[in-house]
Amino acid sequence: MQILVQQIANGLMLGSTYALIALGLTLIYGIMNIPNFALAHQGVAAAYITYFLMVAGKFDYWPAMAISILAACILGVVIERCIFHPLRKSPPVNFFISALGLMLILENVVLIVAGGAQKKMESGFGEVLTIFGFTTTGQRLLVILIGFLLLAACYLLIKKNKYGIAIAATAQDPEGAQLVGINTSGIHMLTFAIGSGLSAVAINLIGPIYLISPAMGHTPIAKAFVVVILGGMGSIPGAVLGGYLLGLLESLGAGYISSDFADLFSFLVLVIVLYFRPTGFFGEKQ
Repeated sequence: MQILVQQIANGLMLGSTYALIALGLTLIYGIMNIPNFALAHQGVAAAYITYFLMVAGKFDYWPAMAISILAACILGVVIERCIFHPLRKSPPVNFFISALGLMLILENVVLIVAGGAQKKMESGFGEVLTIFGFTTTGQRLLVILIGFLLLAACYLLIKKNKYGIAIAATAQDPEGAQLVGINTSGIHMLTFAIGSGLSAVAINLIGPIYLISPAMGHTPIAKAFVVVILGGMGSIPGAVLGGYLLGLLESLGAGYISSDFADLFSFLVLVIVLYFRPTGFFGEKQ
């Protein structure tokens, strides 16, 4: 039982990370049909800002992270305006190629600025805790707690806030949203800012658990796309459910079978789900 509880806790930590990045991907894809492969790398850039603020600027973890998340949101707006907005009338493949190019650019800029060596980010929450018979660290609990809170906040934003309602309306019918006075161009910028901020939070939270490196965005973005496809392209509930489901399956599989096959479990589940439900859990047939 103790091992089961331990693996569930690890799965919730992974699931929170996957769900946050997948939610950002879902918002951007649902409104603009852009598969932003660079989203996790934007979060990695933010994590390096946090690291350098803590090391060179002597900032504490929370202020440094807050500044880096704000920087990630601004970067998201700049990316939308300078890269994707000019392509809005282009074929979809142009978005695909631009997103891949942006991913490589961000990774190499971080590599040039920070070097290729892995770095350890200290948050002050690395102490080992024993709760209800399982052992974990304060940082892992922080990932779960903040993940839950942010996902709940995003749900309330979409369902209750006027800006969230405008985002949902733009996703459902962009032309209709414009006709009723919604600034869809502004919604695009807001969506990129939110998605970039969510990615920055996710990578900043797992930074103290793992070593940060310029290439660390590859695994989270790959898993986030698996989550988005599992949940259904453009589905917010699907992104959240898929994130936690994938995290739990990976953790339980690693604990009871072998950690060597953790990545295999993700894509095996994807193949099985798509075989029986090609549109994902919450996807709709076109």
